[in-house]
Amino acid sequence: MATNNSPPAPAPHIVLFPFLAQGHINPFISLASVLHRRHPDLTITLVSTPRTLESIRSSLPPFSPLRLHPLPFSPESFNLPPHTETLTSLRFDQFISFYHASLSLLPAFDSFIASIASNSKPVSIVADFFFAWSVDVARKYNAFHSILISSGSFGSAVFFSICTHLPKNIRKGDEFFLPEYPEVVLHKTQLPKYWLDDNVSKSWGEFLQGQILLCYKTDAMLANTVEEVEFNGLGMLRKSFKMPVWPIGPLLRAPDTSAERDNSIINWLDSQEVGSVLFVSFGSQNTIQAKQMMELALGLEAASRPFMWVIRPPVGFDVKGEFKPEWLPEGFEKRMSQEGKGLLIHGWAPQISILAHKSTGTFLSHCGWNSTLESLVHGVPIIGWPLSAEQFYNVMMLEKWGASIELARGNYEYSHVDSERVKEVIETVMGESEKGKDIRRKATEIKHLMENAWKEGGSSFNGLNEFLKKAGVLV
Repeated sequence: MATNNSPPAPAPHIVLFPFLAQGHINPFISLASVLHRRHPDLTITLVSTPRTLESIRSSLPPFSPLRLHPLPFSPESFNLPPHTETLTSLRFDQFISFYHASLSLLPAFDSFIASIASNSKPVSIVADFFFAWSVDVARKYNAFHSILISSGSFGSAVFFSICTHLPKNIRKGDEFFLPEYPEVVLHKTQLPKYWLDDNVSKSWGEFLQGQILLCYKTDAMLANTVEEVEFNGLGMLRKSFKMPVWPIGPLLRAPDTSAERDNSIINWLDSQEVGSVLFVSFGSQNTIQAKQMMELALGLEAASRPFMWVIRPPVGFDVKGEFKPEWLPEGFEKRMSQEGKGLLIHGWAPQISILAHKSTGTFLSHCGWNSTLESLVHGVPIIGWPLSAEQFYNVMMLEKWGASIELARGNYEYSHVDSERVKEVIETVMGESEKGKDIRRKATEIKHLMENAWKEGGSSFNGLNEFLKKAGVLV
């Protein structure tokens, strides 16, 4: 028993290690906020590269208790542009070089865990899937280790299975099934582009398979989802990895309210009728082919719904570069503005605030997991246009739930969409047909399930408690 003269027991320390991409960082920051609210005495440190931490620090509230620890990173050593510390500024063909470069963070991460292991008890590491190699560091210092799955459970399970078996061995026809999940039938158009090029797929396969194998050594998985919504997907992960998989979602970033006061976006939404606006965005790093952009614009104009479109240059051009009017129908942007029918946003947009607005009725999205959660947590149904990674499988799940219709698939040269299809799908989801009403009703049901997950006794509330108990933080 400790006496009054005994030094205080070391405080539990949780180390968060997100991958170097905004869509991966956001759930970790949200998790840090949840942990601090539930257990203010915890020491929580987020580790990342110096420039990434600068960006994170600028977004945190004043006097945030979240500690930040830098890990040195030299992208130039891997033939990457200087100061490249996230995927944001890279071309897609540079991604795999960046993934391999991220392995160089291991020595600095090892040193940091060594420095705290003797002063903290217990130490728990929560790492991104792309940093699954951190499990070996955890074992070295007797730390509890878990992988935070920042994507959906179903999408992740399917993606892991594809990576494990490599599409080269399974794409012998247009359709194929997964060995672990024979009930899941996929089409070759649902494969990310790097699996379709044998010269590229080898490098991707080596990296991804290596991280998946390391996942089998972790103590548990945390999933940014809700048990009541993704029961099947969580079951698939548990079946494959044979370990605890605890839902702790939705983990969402807070709205950027300071930005709203200085722009006209919310004012434009305020002028629209409740549930009338279609919000279109393909995420911060994605875009579509020029010919697809033209057809989408024609379909939006033909539909009878006001829209807000976060638009960027098409595939093959700098996504953050200057936008050329020639990529749209002649006079399109001016015509939509004059008629008050459409607002085109070039650059950043406050997505969460837009989805939370009463005038937003539907989201045309690439179905990245953060965007999917941000939409459904506000009861907004989704028109799916997946472009990469597990987005194809997120749409499959959304359609099975009845909360979405897939409009198009991919942004490859051969990926097809036409304006009539755009108009038809918009009218189906937003109109007064029975199918449209069912889709909107299902989105509202999912919203309520997600709200209840964090209430005491809810699946995410319980999932976080289970994690903290196993990690030795709660007795």
